[in-house]
Amino acid sequence: MKYCKKCVMNDQRPGIEFEDGVCLPCIRSEERKSIDWNEREKKLKSILNKYRKTDGSYDCLIPASGGKDSYFQVMKMKQLGMHPLVVKVCDSFSPTEVGEYNLYNMSDVFNVDILTYNLNHNTCRKMTRIAFEEFGSPNYPIDLAIYSVPLKIAHSLNIPLIVYGENIAYEYGGPDAKETYSAKEQIKNDVVKPIDKKWWNKRGVTSEEFSFATYPNKKIVDSLEPIYLSYFFEWDGRKNYEVSKTFGFRSLESEWERKGFIEQYDQIDSVGYLVHPWLKYPKYGHARATDVACNWIRNGYITRDYAIKLVKENDHKLDTIALSDFLAFTGYSRKEFYKILDTIYNPELFEKRNEYWHPRFVVQ
Repeated sequence: MKYCKKCVMNDQRPGIEFEDGVCLPCIRSEERKSIDWNEREKKLKSILNKYRKTDGSYDCLIPASGGKDSYFQVMKMKQLGMHPLVVKVCDSFSPTEVGEYNLYNMSDVFNVDILTYNLNHNTCRKMTRIAFEEFGSPNYPIDLAIYSVPLKIAHSLNIPLIVYGENIAYEYGGPDAKETYSAKEQIKNDVVKPIDKKWWNKRGVTSEEFSFATYPNKKIVDSLEPIYLSYFFEWDGRKNYEVSKTFGFRSLESEWERKGFIEQYDQIDSVGYLVHPWLKYPKYGHARATDVACNWIRNGYITRDYAIKLVKENDHKLDTIALSDFLAFTGYSRKEFYKILDTIYNPELFEKRNEYWHPRFVVQ
């Protein structure tokens, strides 16, 4: 396994590319320092002016979890004189108290309406189990709904402008990564690989059940204007957290100290959901600690040596509270879960000794 010379990302991440030993996200991070952000903001304002309404009705839609980036998105749109409708797609795991507070507070402090979409628990459970057992991605139906539902709502309510936060493929590294403000190709970022509806039908998921996860057709997508806010502003999750705190945003620290994480302010609205991002570890040899540490290095918060220490101490840890909530929803026993997990580990990166998987690699 090879590691980026500047950060701690390895070459197993899907779609990651290296140039002279440096990953593209690090290269892009340096390139972004020369961007004329004033010009970019002018471009954003010209887009907003195309859709701005003066009668107080919704003129943009913001898909949001209620997290620190959501606060930043809503804050910017309100500062720029827009009237957003916030849409949150709720997964079927247990919500955190902090997550519920932050969503309520967002509505209160920014004076915005929030539309919440709750997935059918039975369908979500069925698809979550299938996705976990078949290809090791239990949050697939949830993430597909997060990508699909806001577009459908925007189309049905005639709100063409959709404001997303960061371009994940470009910021973190992934297939088809382009620096663009348009999010029309977001579905190609490898978070939710396209799977034919017939594939689900063969596994007992009816077309009616699958409808919530069906991505809108090209005609609908082309009628909309989804954009990435990270194209127009310097995007830094840690700074977004500091800004969101000034509006009353709360971290998870008082409620739950998650294992395997090096911060307590990102992805904090759902408990069982966090099993999914950890599953990158048995597949690719890195998990959430690596992702965050890499961003901290690129933004000058920590050194690479300290990042290695953080990753070694945390990346392998699966939080027991998150796992318990995941099991409670899906209905697996711990024994069943770990039996499925055995099929997910990458034998090129891990070896099994005495019933436990051990890494063949050393973070360096």
